Amino acid sequence: MISPRPPRPNFILVCVDEMRADAMGAAGNEHIDTPNLDDLARGGYRFPRAYTATPTCVPARVALFTGMSQERHGRYGYREGISFPDAHPVTLQSTLGEAGYQTYGVGKMHVFPDRARCGFDEVLLHDGFLHTSRRLSRGPSAAIDDYVEFLRRETGDPRADYQETGIGCNAMTARPWERAERLHPTRWVADESFRFLERRDPSRPFFLYMSFHRPHAPFDPPGWLWDKYRGREFPPRPLGDWVSDFAEHRRDHGSEAEFGAQKESTHQQVRAGYYGSIEFIDLQLNRLRETLSDHDLTQDTVIMFVSDHGDMMGDHDMYRKSVGYEGSARIPLVLHVPPRLREGWGEPGEVEAITELRDVMPTLLDLAGVEAPDGVDGQSLRPATHGAAGREHLHGEHLISSLGRHSMQWIRSRRHKYLWFSGDGHEQLFDLEADPQELHDLAGSAEHAGELARHRAILIDHLRDREEGFVDGEELVPGRPLVSEAARVREHATL
Repeated sequence: MISPRPPRPNFILVCVDEMRADAMGAAGNEHIDTPNLDDLARGGYRFPRAYTATPTCVPARVALFTGMSQERHGRYGYREGISFPDAHPVTLQSTLGEAGYQTYGVGKMHVFPDRARCGFDEVLLHDGFLHTSRRLSRGPSAAIDDYVEFLRRETGDPRADYQETGIGCNAMTARPWERAERLHPTRWVADESFRFLERRDPSRPFFLYMSFHRPHAPFDPPGWLWDKYRGREFPPRPLGDWVSDFAEHRRDHGSEAEFGAQKESTHQQVRAGYYGSIEFIDLQLNRLRETLSDHDLTQDTVIMFVSDHGDMMGDHDMYRKSVGYEGSARIPLVLHVPPRLREGWGEPGEVEAITELRDVMPTLLDLAGVEAPDGVDGQSLRPATHGAAGREHLHGEHLISSLGRHSMQWIRSRRHKYLWFSGDGHEQLFDLEADPQELHDLAGSAEHAGELARHRAILIDHLRDREEGFVDGEELVPGRPLVSEAARVREHATL
């Protein structure tokens, strides 16, 4: 007798904003409590070499939704105002929708225009503080942010604003949440997601995108979590022997400085707010597990947990993101596949393959039995769970100004990371196996000259036909003018 094929899986993609890969217990961090995420990791697949190739919100989410590298989708920096639907009409959610899935998004989208659904059947939106959106709407507006409408209704204050506590959306400042815990944006995303699970069409599979704005600033967890982490001892921050190379770009003690010293008390407060925000999300994962159990969905639902990028959190006197260093570019990626849906997959555990956000789309489509659309150059993670080595290296890039005006280009190979700064040609090389905190730059070492040249050649191959003219023959050319991101999107997104 032939066993019936399991039903098509449901999918829940939990995306958090700005969470580092090492900010969870399962990654060996003894200073933060994430028991529910750790359970998800222990029972599933954890990818400790997962990265975002473009470590800020906008381009990272383009890769997540389209399954494309930046070479294909054209986004390589933080730029608002480029229409997502026009440039990228085919997405993970639109592809699943065409295959019969209900698709629903809650929380942060960070696309333009603000209410573009990008293939979802419906979206309940909370992007957090977006300067362009607030200027156009002259402040917080329920028309472009569903959480604002909720906050004003629940508080009875028609002018209530999620940004009225005085701590900045990108600032190294922190304080506890001042309102009831149930009014926090993290709780709202969870509550609205569970409401969808209760009201969905039970005759069809679903794709739910739970997109939390935190732990992105403002760092404002509920008071009890603030108190908990304010009382904890944190280890010393890593400070590389190369940091002085960029001394001219420091902005010491600037509240929104991406590179510069902060008072140790400031750093401790920010770390407390950051870790507290992550633990608050972790509690919502337990609520998710219980809700799935209540609705008898546990055995039919795949859960993926991922971040769009990390946060330097003071490593090497750097904060926020956009750089190619580990704190910014390496992300948590956990995939939980229930046993009945695991046919053809390897045993759960840590998977050492180099992975990237663009791999999310082909992985979930693989589980759904849906063919990936043309243009997707991400890879399903299924072979990696059987020990397949996967890609030899990953190419990442981003426009930066914190260390000088550059296109910061980087190559992550299986052991090393190579970085090249387009403005002045500065190079760095790190042995991530021996030096996972990137403390020692090996670029000037004669002993490592061959490794440096090998990685430089890999980058040259990636940049050979770029519009900027970064390559001449077999040489990298620094100082080239940087091409408009909008122009690059127009040229590349239709490939």
